[in-house]
Amino acid sequence: MEERRSYLKKHTEALVKDVGIENACTLTGRSKATLGRYYSMSEEHADRFIPVDAVSALEAQSSYPHVTGALAEMLGITLSFDPQRANREGGVNSDVIKLSQRFALLMAEYNRSMEDGVISVNEAKRLLQETTALQKVLIDMKMHLEASD
Repeated sequence: MEERRSYLKKHTEALVKDVGIENACTLTGRSKATLGRYYSMSEEHADRFIPVDAVSALEAQSSYPHVTGALAEMLGITLSFDPQRANREGGVNSDVIKLSQRFALLMAEYNRSMEDGVISVNEAKRLLQETTALQKVLIDMKMHLEASD
């Protein structure tokens, strides 16, 4: 259970930081302190989680649905974007190029991270960012392929 809590809190923090703390306060009507408690790892806030309405408001403005994605991953569910949402420009060919570029960046980051044989916290965060960017390209590619059916 502790692992699940930690995972949700990390993704809550990523969501708030993605949107920006000031913007998150405006969007949710909650203070910085309250938002901070939702992702705090301290024992006194262990059972506090961000409410669904706040997640919805923040994810509507974020670059990625961090908390929704985390919940889905915990349940073994794969998410895809709403088909009503406008697809990114380009097509499958440009997606393949972007995919190759993102994968090369991920591998370069991995090689830098493994130079000393240990992946530090900051290196892990950069690897997660590259992995998320790669995932976004794959979703765009999926949307382009589904649109061509």
